[in-house]
Amino acid sequence: QVQLVESGGGLVQAGASLSLSCAASVRTFSSYTMGWFRQAPGKEREFVAAISSSAISTYYADSVKGRFTISRDNAKNTVYLQMNSLKPEDTAAYFCAARRGTWLRTSRQQAYDYWGQGTQVTVSS
Repeated sequence: QVQLVESGGGLVQAGASLSLSCAASVRTFSSYTMGWFRQAPGKEREFVAAISSSAISTYYADSVKGRFTISRDNAKNTVYLQMNSLKPEDTAAYFCAARRGTWLRTSRQQAYDYWGQGTQVTVSS
């Protein structure tokens, strides 16, 4: 069983930056692909970014490409999401997710096995 705990959310103004963290309680963290998803009120959960187990590969949604950066520290069992140039449309609950197995460049939620509880990001205009 993998437990994921997100942190770092908050209220910021448009144009600001915010960094999210997701700590995983699993000994084999370095074997998991990690992803970030988000869900705005009244909308479906959507893919944001993913990173392979060794951090060699990353994948971003077009809506965040060039503004967000996903990274990981396998020694700390943590994945990060650096968010720059935030926009009001980035307002959402952000969830991290873990996927067993090989790297798969996919935005599908069904590809992920474990989920955190989420952290709220609110961007004011």
